[in-house]
Amino acid sequence: MAVMNFGGVNENVVTRDEFTLEKAREVLKDEKIAVIGYGVQGPGQACNLRDNGFNVIVGQRQGKTFEKAKADGWVPGETLFSIDEAAEQASIVMCLLSDAAVMSVWPELKKHLTPGKALYFSHGFAITWSDRTGCVPPSDIDVIMVAPKGSGTSLRTMFLEGRGLNSSYAVYNDATGRALERTLALGIGIGSGYMFETTFQREATSDLTGERGSLMGAIQGLLLAQYEVLRENGHSPSEAFNETVEELTQSLMPLFAEKGMDWMYANCSTTAQRGALDWMGPFHDACKPVVEKLYASVKSGNEAQISIDANSKPDYREKLEAELKALRESEMWQTAVTVRSLRPENDNK
Repeated sequence: MAVMNFGGVNENVVTRDEFTLEKAREVLKDEKIAVIGYGVQGPGQACNLRDNGFNVIVGQRQGKTFEKAKADGWVPGETLFSIDEAAEQASIVMCLLSDAAVMSVWPELKKHLTPGKALYFSHGFAITWSDRTGCVPPSDIDVIMVAPKGSGTSLRTMFLEGRGLNSSYAVYNDATGRALERTLALGIGIGSGYMFETTFQREATSDLTGERGSLMGAIQGLLLAQYEVLRENGHSPSEAFNETVEELTQSLMPLFAEKGMDWMYANCSTTAQRGALDWMGPFHDACKPVVEKLYASVKSGNEAQISIDANSKPDYREKLEAELKALRESEMWQTAVTVRSLRPENDNK
């Protein structure tokens, strides 16, 4: 474990050079790993572990997702089982179900969490708000987490490209004395790039804040606001979309992801440079109170309760689909369909 400086603050970081794949295999050589759930994170983590040579099985209920697991090469009765069967066999139970599903299957999982086993999460939600979820693990098992900072699809894609997706890691309970090495070995096994230390509470709080903020909620709100103002002032859908979304995602994001926003500011036109420097302050001042309100709502458990309440309603899926349909069919994202079809890479398709 190395101590690295991030903006003047020291943090514990683990790299693949330091904790090698060979070391991870040695740590977990006698373990059977059950990936419970094959939805968002399950496929990427399970397939990466399998391809890296670990003893891994999948536990999934019958249905479309079970069939998806079969299509990915998991064999019923050999490497693909019911949730109950997989959890019973495993020494490490990787709980990669949705937050709502974790609550619904918790009684089924808990009976298989016998002394010495490890319970693994990729999100701190269920444990952080255990008073609301009811997920209170036994004290004689390891409770650990590796949380990839991206989707399961990205984790798998980057693995196949020979790259790694950064992850956070945490140990909530160390009953065996091996919790940390189990955590780090699993993090390497699933294809993490580097791993940085956190806690279940910090991960859950930052994750919910990020999803509602700059990763999804805030960015859609900002993009839509700019698109609407341009449209209301006579700009065409194509022009409004290109100036709001396309240039950001296709031209600028790859550059400031690689080189930083400071580099971006230094390498744009003087007109853009002056305007960006002048307007970043007003945007910051307008947005920070909203982020502070959001963080307070997350930290208090209010956002967790909203999710729990919404997910438990019988018509949740229908209402969700209606909201997503409205987003998909909005003018801005219908314009996106046409703009994407006109990208140069589509010329040869």
